[in-house]
Amino acid sequence: MAILLLLAAAIIVACVIFQTISSRLGVPSLLAYILLGMLFGSDGLIKIPFDDYILAEQICSIALIFIMFYGGFSTKWREARPVALKAGLLSSLGTLFTAGLVGLFCWLALRMDILESFLIGAVISSTDAASVFSILRSRRLNLKDNAASLLEIESGSNDPFSYMLTVILLSLMGSNTAPGGFAYAVFAQLAYGAAFGVVIAVLATAFLRRFHFAADGFCAVFLVATALLAYAAPTAVGGNGYLSAYLAGILLGNAKIPSKSVLVNFFDGVTGMMQMLLFFTLGLLAFPSSLPAIAPIALLIALFLTFVARPAAVFAILSPFRCSIRQRLLVSWAGMRGAASIVFAIMVTVDPTSTSYDIYHIVLTIVLFSILLQGSLIPPVARMLRITDPSADVMKTFTDYTDEVQIRFIQFAIPPVHPWAGLTVAELPLPPDTLLVLVQRGHERTVPNGATVVLPGDMLVLSGKASVKIDGVRLYEKVLEPGDDLIGKTPAELTENDRLIMMICRDGGIVIPNGNTTFNENDVLVMNETGNS
Repeated sequence: MAILLLLAAAIIVACVIFQTISSRLGVPSLLAYILLGMLFGSDGLIKIPFDDYILAEQICSIALIFIMFYGGFSTKWREARPVALKAGLLSSLGTLFTAGLVGLFCWLALRMDILESFLIGAVISSTDAASVFSILRSRRLNLKDNAASLLEIESGSNDPFSYMLTVILLSLMGSNTAPGGFAYAVFAQLAYGAAFGVVIAVLATAFLRRFHFAADGFCAVFLVATALLAYAAPTAVGGNGYLSAYLAGILLGNAKIPSKSVLVNFFDGVTGMMQMLLFFTLGLLAFPSSLPAIAPIALLIALFLTFVARPAAVFAILSPFRCSIRQRLLVSWAGMRGAASIVFAIMVTVDPTSTSYDIYHIVLTIVLFSILLQGSLIPPVARMLRITDPSADVMKTFTDYTDEVQIRFIQFAIPPVHPWAGLTVAELPLPPDTLLVLVQRGHERTVPNGATVVLPGDMLVLSGKASVKIDGVRLYEKVLEPGDDLIGKTPAELTENDRLIMMICRDGGIVIPNGNTTFNENDVLVMNETGNS
């Protein structure tokens, strides 16, 4: 046991070190995890014997549940809503279109069996959420025209469709499904997957709002159980568990539930660990000595997928929306293959249906090609296409919950007539547990001491103790979109006793409202709600 724990610790530390090195080199860290797995595997230097595809499928499927759930949980719906239709079509019709084109290429150009050709197309038809999220976050890739949200929604939601296509092709190859049963299986995948995801999210949200845990950690544990339930419940009745987990993640991530900042930090760590586990396991399962034999076929499929099938699907779907050529080119290039494709390839390998080709190593090679070429070049391609936006912030497209605010500093100016004007810092009647940390006088900034005199016009910055959680104080952002009933009103006109507008973000500035401040369209209100509802 001690040896296994030492080995596990060494692997995790190695993954963390490789992640740091790969980030500096501009190479996606997920590629480093796979290569590290190969290094430890049967053909590597460490030579850990591992060829248990069934165990690997179980490990990777569990890891993929959390990656899918957090893919939805971390997507900010307010930023994603303008591109939701385009992303939805890309994730559904685009996945089907990509799988069909790759299948035709394998059948007509590579002379594979027709069903096996389309099976390969189905397995590699989805883009990888973990890879896309990792690159957007780590490289702080700020994109124009909501392109980041488009990529996030598409990559997070197309895995369930790829999974469904894979299951359908395996059923056809097994010849054990009647036409009526086949139609019902498709219905069950979509209907049960969507219904369970929505219902579980609604029930979990209601539970979290009504019951308060003694510690924030129990809230995180509850959501872990929710993610597992969202996958397992529909899967037990023939539904699409990945679709359910993703939908549950979106609804919970965008709901008003307590301790969101704690949950985001928790799931950041969990998902990072799951990515390490998943990609390392996939590398450990691989036999590099098998790659040269299938490399020609795999590279031909990868080239066709990257330069023909993916762009054709993107242009066919986005052209009616009059998206710019630059955006379509970037979305085409950013369609990386990743974890889900390899997990589905393992599923094909363990299925009783026999195949003529080593689909696992074919797909692994395609993923390595995709992550290395596309993943490494996404930032320079975005800059070359001039689709980056220095004024944007890609982190705003993730629910990292700056909307649950913890106020630590207070800044205000001393007007000409104020009781503090002319007093030294030692004489100021500061509130308990606060400290004057900065005095700005014109362009001069001073760290004050007790003898510093406060003058009219000074800008003071006070610091105060910010609790992680205060019962009864829950701060959220609300954007006043066109048609909102608050537009044109003032705080004095609000009748709710459980809501207080504390701050307004307006045109890049901050407004502290008084009773006569008028709310404008596009204002971002920071409000405290008691959470009694």
